[in-house]
Amino acid sequence: MSFTQFHLFFDDLKVDQEWESLGRTVTEADLVNFAGLSGDFNPIHMDAEFAATTPFRQRIAHGILIFSLGSGLALFSPAVRTLAFKSLIDWQFKEPVFIGDTVRLHSRVLNVESRARGRRGIVTWHRQILNQHRKIVQEGRTQTLVQGRAAQDSTECDKDDLPKRTLQLAAQP
Repeated sequence: MSFTQFHLFFDDLKVDQEWESLGRTVTEADLVNFAGLSGDFNPIHMDAEFAATTPFRQRIAHGILIFSLGSGLALFSPAVRTLAFKSLIDWQFKEPVFIGDTVRLHSRVLNVESRARGRRGIVTWHRQILNQHRKIVQEGRTQTLVQGRAAQDSTECDKDDLPKRTLQLAAQP
């Protein structure tokens, strides 16, 4: 998928703007697939009998699985021209997430910093993953590298100017 006209540029983001994603229900298949992918078969995630003996009384989702779901929910909340995940500044795992819980992501812009003459910028986010009871299950600060309008402008050129540019490039040693 490429960026669309609906994806925001770095220049469109302002400090204190907020978004909330749609919900995503965590399933048993999510836990099983994530365990297979990550190799984390800890019984707190995989063994219902064992999990019943813990303070949680049932299996809990892998914390990193929920973080990953939050990353996916951020894709359209808001839809931004993200080029890279730059930094995980801090992150806390506050509450367990269980099979059947529905999570959503709340995002707020903390800072925007232009780079490369506006071709891209670094956005610092405060992100919260909330469950269906609106309890914060995870939260922290992240940074992403986002395309700026100047990058699009620098790749566009007038069609009449194209032959001149080609000749200029060909004439260079």
